[in-house]
Amino acid sequence: MARALSSRRKHSKPELHLREKAREQVREHDPARAPELPELDRLIHERIRLGIVSALATNDSLSFNDLKRVLKTTDGNLSVHARKLEEAQYISCVKFFEGRVPRTEYRLTAAGRRALAEYLDQMEEWIRVTREEG
Repeated sequence: MARALSSRRKHSKPELHLREKAREQVREHDPARAPELPELDRLIHERIRLGIVSALATNDSLSFNDLKRVLKTTDGNLSVHARKLEEAQYISCVKFFEGRVPRTEYRLTAAGRRALAEYLDQMEEWIRVTREEG
């Protein structure tokens, strides 16, 4: 019993004060007053996919290895997320050989550029509303 109690994290007084203040704000929150926020594009909103689309928006094209390095992710993770963006036609993928070395290159499509612009507008609205409420 004493062992379990000693392993619990002890909270400092300022941290406890902040937690209580946050609880009070939740209790005082009136859902009827909550502002309407735009629906975010769930396909782009995921971190790796947002990174892919953003990186391609600022480059004509990027190779698989370039994206992997920029996003600091694994081959499998990048493949899965890139495929989802391809299926939505937000990015295009071209596979070719450079000598005997296979290469994969990605580009942002017009639909992907529009989707990113809309997503950024939605995020700006979230930020604006949050700052007004705060």
